[in-house]
Amino acid sequence: MKKITLFFLFLITSWSFYGQDTCATAQTITAGTHVVSAVNGSQVPTPICAANGAGSTNAGEWYKYTPSTTYNVTVTSSIAPYIDTRVHIYTGSCGALVCAGGDDDAGASLTSTANFLAMAGTTYYIAWDNRWSASGFTFQLIENTYIPPPVEYTTQTISTINSNFNICVVDMNNDSKDDIVGVSANNLKIHHQTTPGNFSITNYAVPGTSDMPTWSLAAGDYNRDGYNDLVLGSGSGLSFWQSDATGTAYTNINPSEYIFCQRTNFVDINNDGHLDAFSCHDVAPNVYYLNNASNNFTHYQSGVTAGSYNVGTLSSGGNYASIWTDYDNDGDVDLFISKCSGPPCELHRNDGNGVFTDISSLAQINTTPVQSWSSAVADFDNDGDMDILVGANGSSGHKFFRNDLDTTNSVEEPFVNITSSTVFGTDTTNNQDYIAYDFDNNGKVDIMGSGNKIFFNQGGNTFTTVSYSGLTVGAVGDLNNDGFLDIQNNSNIRYAVPNGNNWIKINLQGIQSNRNGIGARVEIYGNFGKQIRDVRSGEGFRYMSTLNTHFGIGTETQITQVIIKWPSGVVDTITNPTINQSLSVAEGSTLGLAENHLGNFTVYPNPAQDFLNIGLKNGSETIKSTSIFDISGRLIKTDDSSNTQINVSNLQSGTYLLLIENGENQKFSGKFIKK
Repeated sequence: MKKITLFFLFLITSWSFYGQDTCATAQTITAGTHVVSAVNGSQVPTPICAANGAGSTNAGEWYKYTPSTTYNVTVTSSIAPYIDTRVHIYTGSCGALVCAGGDDDAGASLTSTANFLAMAGTTYYIAWDNRWSASGFTFQLIENTYIPPPVEYTTQTISTINSNFNICVVDMNNDSKDDIVGVSANNLKIHHQTTPGNFSITNYAVPGTSDMPTWSLAAGDYNRDGYNDLVLGSGSGLSFWQSDATGTAYTNINPSEYIFCQRTNFVDINNDGHLDAFSCHDVAPNVYYLNNASNNFTHYQSGVTAGSYNVGTLSSGGNYASIWTDYDNDGDVDLFISKCSGPPCELHRNDGNGVFTDISSLAQINTTPVQSWSSAVADFDNDGDMDILVGANGSSGHKFFRNDLDTTNSVEEPFVNITSSTVFGTDTTNNQDYIAYDFDNNGKVDIMGSGNKIFFNQGGNTFTTVSYSGLTVGAVGDLNNDGFLDIQNNSNIRYAVPNGNNWIKINLQGIQSNRNGIGARVEIYGNFGKQIRDVRSGEGFRYMSTLNTHFGIGTETQITQVIIKWPSGVVDTITNPTINQSLSVAEGSTLGLAENHLGNFTVYPNPAQDFLNIGLKNGSETIKSTSIFDISGRLIKTDDSSNTQINVSNLQSGTYLLLIENGENQKFSGKFIKK
């Protein structure tokens, strides 16, 4: 009898040990803690659902889970002692598995934390592989109460999105609709948005040797031809892909300087109306390229090149992500830098005239330890200034800083660290990218980052987390023109399903400022109060997202004012715009004739019939060029000479914008009427 009992114990023990080695013999589990003795099962998890590719994997451990009720489920190996793990979540049947989630390093110390929506009655397979370690570990399955998310997503797989780098969503043909941009060696593939959810594909050959965007990509119209150009950031330098005047060909410009590029941006650093390029340098002081009036770039390294701006001189490096934003509401863009592995984050205040002051200590955002690859910056509490979430990509955790700017005095108030009073004080997941957009159009800016989830803003710096199966940070834009922001995850487009909330999106066309209006502050007003956005090229760590400015207004039905504060100082005001539409605004288009920004120039007669004359208030002033735009911002004619008389006889009757560039490459703008 004793031998029989021992025999059955042996069978039970054997079944328990080997029964999870394949999908077909996966061990059934429920919520709770589970011990994996070793990752040595005979079936390798496939397809790969977690990050970092296939890798050298030859074993797996399999479990299956079938909830009786729908839950938001967390599977995590973030339990001490920490073992480097990787997990894959599947639906379907053995032999025909479909990814439903997965993770590699979102937990503490390279452990895994995967979140997914588990539907009642559906069987999910949870498989661990031995890519990093075959050692045993403990994991936990947690059932979180399912609350219907404020916005749902549907997925469209587009097999033609197959470039080496699919990390950019931006309008490339100047029709105000976001396109999908793919980069490969010597090839630019653009999926131009046509009708909602449909695309026309064009491939453009880009000859020459280019640095590929292994770390980041940014877009902006630096040559002011109406078509966006690209800057590609690699581990050895950067390259510019410049459009021609028709947007049908691109030229590669490859500077020779070594840069271990991390985040790249287009930004008008010196506010001369021409977009410059900036790159975080991981192992040395940061670099930037100033763009002259002829679209030629000059390389500068902060604190190294003579005459350079102080925009991050720390030689110990760790400069990972840069966001250019007006944190102090003075009309020019400041620089925030996320740091990794050592030095604290940096805030560089733009004091004008090329002076940047490192106020990290004064602002009290230089807390340590910190390990961050990027930060999300927005007005999360809708009080009119930019707050900062320093995203975690390591065990030091998130850091959430509230901006307590007081414009009634000249004192530089510090940010307030409110991490412990928010969900970010207890959230232990990690990620490289953190981005801030109003994904559900409720009028409050949300955060997307770690753990396949969105932190939905409820107001008062309170956030509710919602997990989405397989949804990760990617390039963001409105890819079906319905006013809700969609997310590109490589060849999968995650379309937001409209939830009834109202919205407006605004496309800027700079005249005196840079062509995209990058650096502009856009404000909207209504019964909801005030919302603000800054136009930026390059957010988070890697991706390039839409340059259109998106606002949700929830169930409100009216926006009383849209105010655009351009980098040039021009302020446009639109009263009672129609909601649920795309609004295009050219710089200065709403100004009256008495509000011209002509500096030392005068324009007469106004209205004009045949000729428009330019007068000089200052005898030493010179004219380099003049350009005429229609009221929508479309270039009508240009004259690259010092002529003080312009023939306008062939223009149709109406209102036009005149841009004058002087001999010092400064721009001045004004309106005139053609009779």
